[in-house]
Amino acid sequence: MSRIGKLPIAIPAGVNVAVSPENVVTVKGPKGELVQAVDPLITVTVEDGVCHVARPNDEKESRSKHGLYRALIHNMVVGVSEGYKASLELVGVGYRVELASPQVLNFSLGYTHPIYLGLPKEVKIEVKAERNQNPFVLLECPDKQLLGQVCAKIRSFRKPEPYKGKGIRFEGEVVRRKAGKSAGK
Repeated sequence: MSRIGKLPIAIPAGVNVAVSPENVVTVKGPKGELVQAVDPLITVTVEDGVCHVARPNDEKESRSKHGLYRALIHNMVVGVSEGYKASLELVGVGYRVELASPQVLNFSLGYTHPIYLGLPKEVKIEVKAERNQNPFVLLECPDKQLLGQVCAKIRSFRKPEPYKGKGIRFEGEVVRRKAGKSAGK
């Protein structure tokens, strides 16, 4: 049996998990509401503050979906109760970020033009730019998948490069550095 799929999901106080007859799981909590459609092969039950995910047989397809949907529902429960956070750091001379409006970021990343990025309303943004420090973008969202997509989009504007280490990286991320041409002599 799936080691992940068979684990029960504890539902914290203040979080409500509902399963519709169409196999759609809705999770409501203090940070918001998330909805996930579950494959008809998988059975989701909620009882006594615990959510269980079950599969009908041991075929490869049902085994793979068993752990997947358990993980998705667990991420939803954690997201609406605690939320997910990510912090991106802009490393490079002249790299800046600022809020152009409440949900629009304005990046200056060494290109000839500024880059504007509109973000979904579910994502909360905070920009930290202190003197003699690299600028930071702090993102918070109850939806783990949406937060990951937004971080990947921001990072795609200027990925960290291995020679000088410039680019957009996650806070605390280590970029492997390469020696330049002059190091070979």
